[in-house]
Amino acid sequence: MELVYPPVVTLAKTMFRVLDNKITVEGAEHIPTTGGAVLASNHSSYLDFIYCGFGAQPAKRLVRFMAKKQVFDHKISGPLMRGMRHIPVDRKAGTAAFKHAIDSLRSGEIVGVFPEATISESFTIKALKSGAARMAQEASVPLIPMAVWGPHRLWTKGRKKELTKRHVPVIIRIGEAIPVPADATPEAITATLKERLTVLLDAVQQAYPDKPAGPDDRWWLPAHLGGTAPLPPSSANTV
Repeated sequence: MELVYPPVVTLAKTMFRVLDNKITVEGAEHIPTTGGAVLASNHSSYLDFIYCGFGAQPAKRLVRFMAKKQVFDHKISGPLMRGMRHIPVDRKAGTAAFKHAIDSLRSGEIVGVFPEATISESFTIKALKSGAARMAQEASVPLIPMAVWGPHRLWTKGRKKELTKRHVPVIIRIGEAIPVPADATPEAITATLKERLTVLLDAVQQAYPDKPAGPDDRWWLPAHLGGTAPLPPSSANTV
């Protein structure tokens, strides 16, 4: 029985209404209504998991996110994270988190992953870790790409958080599942995932209704769209 997650979802939806978050969810039909799946999203904000979880609401699914262990150790967030059955990740002992995720997927859960591992300060898709592909492949479940755009204007790395900022649009776009055949390498699947995430992110950035209010407000746009975000690092995919 879910005692913690539903009230948290209700609270989040209430806050969205209070702040007049104009949230658009596209492609929700790609999230299965039953069975396990890996939901892999871009990562540009500390709030991404909230909006990614919201993107699964049309399918009436609750997403179990993989998050760093320190969040679970916190006296306030820890009980909530455990109550919502999210998955702690200790980077010094990643095998346990991987096994936990596989068990969750095989029991029919949706597991949320940010394969960039850390926030992309360039607001483009960084090099991806292969964990999402390996989990989907081992558990034989769909690998579903998702792009979220907008929450970084409320709270992102290197910027003061503005959690009470009103009228911020958020676009969530979910793509078709990526094939994860048993004979494919995790690296090949991860390369496809990066391509799909890049296409989805480009689409939501182009469709975003807001524009910077002036030169000092261009920080939240990537450089290739005329923003002042840092250029993406030129690095190869890592495992």
